[in-house]
Amino acid sequence: MKIHIKNGRLVDPKNGVDTIGDLCIAAGKIASINSIPAGFQACRVIDATGLIVCPGLVDLSARLREPGLEYKATLESELEAAAAGGVTSLACPPDTDPPLDEPGLVEMLKHRTKNLDQVHVYPVGALTQKLKGELLTEMAELRDAGCVAFSHADAPLVNLRVLMQAMQYASTFGFSVWLRPQEASLANNGVAHDGEIATRLGLPPIPVCAETIALSNIIYLAREAAVKVHLCRISSAEGVSLVRAAKQQGLPVTCDVSINHVHLSEMDIDFFNTNCHLVPPLRSLHDRDALSRGLIDGTIDAICSDHAPVDEDAKLLPFGQAEVGAMGLELLLSLTFKWAASMNIPLIEALNTVTLAPARILGIDAGHLTLDAPADICIFDPEEYWHVSAATIKSQGKNTPFLGRELPGRVKFTLTDGNIVYES
Repeated sequence: MKIHIKNGRLVDPKNGVDTIGDLCIAAGKIASINSIPAGFQACRVIDATGLIVCPGLVDLSARLREPGLEYKATLESELEAAAAGGVTSLACPPDTDPPLDEPGLVEMLKHRTKNLDQVHVYPVGALTQKLKGELLTEMAELRDAGCVAFSHADAPLVNLRVLMQAMQYASTFGFSVWLRPQEASLANNGVAHDGEIATRLGLPPIPVCAETIALSNIIYLAREAAVKVHLCRISSAEGVSLVRAAKQQGLPVTCDVSINHVHLSEMDIDFFNTNCHLVPPLRSLHDRDALSRGLIDGTIDAICSDHAPVDEDAKLLPFGQAEVGAMGLELLLSLTFKWAASMNIPLIEALNTVTLAPARILGIDAGHLTLDAPADICIFDPEEYWHVSAATIKSQGKNTPFLGRELPGRVKFTLTDGNIVYES
């Protein structure tokens, strides 16, 4: 399909572009920028006057709940949600049921998503069998089946010897290991940041040192194994400092932060709002502000949605018993845009954290508007606000701390490989 997007504000972090212009798309790729190819006849003209035309978003953590957890969400519902949020590529963690620890499961997931033909899905394989932390998976076979990296999701991996072996295996083949730093014995079934709010509400705490001790172990082991490590969902000021030091030492370390942690703090769980029961927990205002500073100075590479749709009944329990997680695919763009405006961050720099930077972490050709690049594009109205409600959310999970809020940045079109997969 040939598409002409005209008069839009083109914003491309890779090429440093922020200007009014046109894009022509043909055969699934960007055919021209600011010019019309000879003989080009568009099947569809999109007038993007007043709209922002940017690369499709790349999300580093989106749980699609298949296979095995379809009562929480389905591939159909969540890929539709991704498209509605301007997300054209996403990585899904391995904590499905069963976990993504066998090539057949990965191939089935890839086949299902390809048939749905909405957004690109990149499975992250399990580091150990059944995510039990005992026996390593056949990472080479999983990579051949389509896995882009290897992770233990939120399952504890308490045996450092096994973690070391997993890193050495991954290093041998040049694979990337993705880890969320939390020392299980210190978290100890906690549900909230170890601060005044948890004390007042009588909630079991998770201290910051649960993150920093785990981070220290991961960094030392990564140095020993010479492996690429991606740190998932940093949540504390001290954690940011440790990552900054590791990067200054030249270690091949990247990290991301959840968009929820960029905006929210422990204060938001007051009155036991179970939609704020997240992993890692929402921490202090000081930690939240440090995360923003880490994004600005480049210590934190990317923002992810940490999308985790949850069955409604699982959130109607007391705070400590409610299932953790929040949906976020449809909110990632708007919340990133809102954060950038509040911090006076140029739009091109903010979009880098949800397009080019995560694409580089994934090792995929995405997140930019370059001639002959895949036409994965998001077009949104920066001036239009939308109401976050169960009626407006396409995800099967309606669990988000931002229910009832008005957010800026309404997605008008999403294109994947030059095909319009969402139009509002």
